[in-house]
Amino acid sequence: MDTILLWSAWIVTAILLLIFINRKNLMQAILSFLFMQVPSWLFGALVVEGGLIEYPVGILQMAYKASFTFEFFILPAVSAIFNVYFPKQKSWLVKTIYTLSFPTVITITEVILETHTELIKYIHWTWYLSYLTLTITLLISYWFYLWFFKKIKEKYQ
Repeated sequence: MDTILLWSAWIVTAILLLIFINRKNLMQAILSFLFMQVPSWLFGALVVEGGLIEYPVGILQMAYKASFTFEFFILPAVSAIFNVYFPKQKSWLVKTIYTLSFPTVITITEVILETHTELIKYIHWTWYLSYLTLTITLLISYWFYLWFFKKIKEKYQ
């Protein structure tokens, strides 16, 4: 059942990318996706090698002990959607709610998976550490996104 959930996550994430990312914002989404793979891989490797979390069931477990699915596909896809649709022109309240909603949904999903499956097991980890690291990595990704496209705009104007 866990393997089916894992492959379902790939399919649902791919469908979400097809729905939310169009040709107009494809370059921004690709940059966000690729950038997020770096901090996601780093944090994922650190928590697994530090003995904080383990992933008993996963893809490419012989080569990568952390969650390949989450660190290399799901979180980068979420980051792409997060960055492309960030409400730049809205109030700080809307921006705050938007920013906190993404890690909230991911953390709730993670806690459900940790409780009811073998996809993730907390050893010396808690949901609030996941929430905090997700929030920080999404914000780092967004700040990089803003910086990068500001530099591109400056260069070509």
